[in-house]
Amino acid sequence: MPNYSLTDDLNFALALAGEADLISLDRYQAANLDIQLKADKTHVTDADKRVETVLREQIAESRPGDALFGEEFGVEGDSSRQWIIDPIDGTANFLRGVPIWGTLISLAVDGIPVVGVVSAPALGKRWWAARGQGAWVRSGSQQPQRIAVSTVATLAEANISYNRLQGWDEIGRLDQVIALTRAVWRERGIGDMWSYMLLAEGALDLVGEPDLKPYDMAALIPIIEEAGGTFTSIDGEAGPWHGSALATNGLLHEAALAALSE
Repeated sequence: MPNYSLTDDLNFALALAGEADLISLDRYQAANLDIQLKADKTHVTDADKRVETVLREQIAESRPGDALFGEEFGVEGDSSRQWIIDPIDGTANFLRGVPIWGTLISLAVDGIPVVGVVSAPALGKRWWAARGQGAWVRSGSQQPQRIAVSTVATLAEANISYNRLQGWDEIGRLDQVIALTRAVWRERGIGDMWSYMLLAEGALDLVGEPDLKPYDMAALIPIIEEAGGTFTSIDGEAGPWHGSALATNGLLHEAALAALSE
């Protein structure tokens, strides 16, 4: 197996994101968009399937031997190197014409995400990171800028995004989330990948979300951590494998975990 550097893998992931953007933007708000309901009652469009198909083909050609894990077509291969793909994170927004959606691409080595790219073409933004190389954003045609989380140190000054209240209710932690929203300065329900990228940029201080899959989270982790933040499950477990997310600027993490505890 070739010995790719993290820079090589990051550049490859960025190229994949460019391919994904061309496909997804072409289908965004298309009158003939094909929409189907999956077994888990979530939606999938022809754009989701096409993006993942193309990215899988590109990875198989350029990184033979690497494993794949995508939302639409599952796991393929067995390797310490696994590409984790969400072709369109925020499909519900995509199909309704809301511009908060994007393609998530990550490389995990031995289960640890080391490269992350989040590309949101309808917002005109792309974020990326590789371990030890910082977290970056590009808006439109501007030059990339390094990003960092906020320095807010108390919940009373914090800006939080909690995504869907229904999700917290389903796992029996609605009361904890409501109490947390009362303890902070401002609360939002932005949802999907954008809330985490706003955290990495320092605009939000705390983001929590239940009922997630690894492909919803893997690409976010390197970006948030390279921006100086902390990412765990809502029970404090590291990585994207535990079904939920709690991302903070690091300074608020222990207080947020305590507030959300059962």
